[in-house]
Amino acid sequence: MDELSLFTDGSVNTQNKLGYGAYLALTEDEFSLPIAALKARVTVQKFEQTSSTKLELQTLLWALAELPDAIEQLTVYTDSQNIVNLAARRERFEAHDYHSKKGLPLRNAELYRSFFEVSDRLQFKLVKVEGHKPMRKRNQIDQLFALVDKASRKARRAKK
Repeated sequence: MDELSLFTDGSVNTQNKLGYGAYLALTEDEFSLPIAALKARVTVQKFEQTSSTKLELQTLLWALAELPDAIEQLTVYTDSQNIVNLAARRERFEAHDYHSKKGLPLRNAELYRSFFEVSDRLQFKLVKVEGHKPMRKRNQIDQLFALVDKASRKARRAKK
């Protein structure tokens, strides 16, 4: 498989700490498929005892683990500012052994470690998508991202 695009998003109920992550993986040829066909391919998973930051990482790591091994080029689309900024924070995380300035372990340290391990292995490109754009302002990438956004929110609302 030459090139793959991965769209990930999550939606969490902060009161019960229950969240749903969703992803859609597409080859370049599949971008032209009808939206209805692509909507049916979105995969959703439940995550318990999570937060919005944690859920975005859990969802991305789960989605990456589900992908085939033979990917030459991978682009990940997310609306998570935290994920997009992780590479810039890596040096400090590792220099302080994933502890805060006060010496406390970082809340999502194991997920950050896993992210960097997978990132090193897969060498994917991260693209920040602006979530929740009005329909008239959406390009093709935004429309595809909206599929995972809607799927995760729908799952969360259905499973209160």
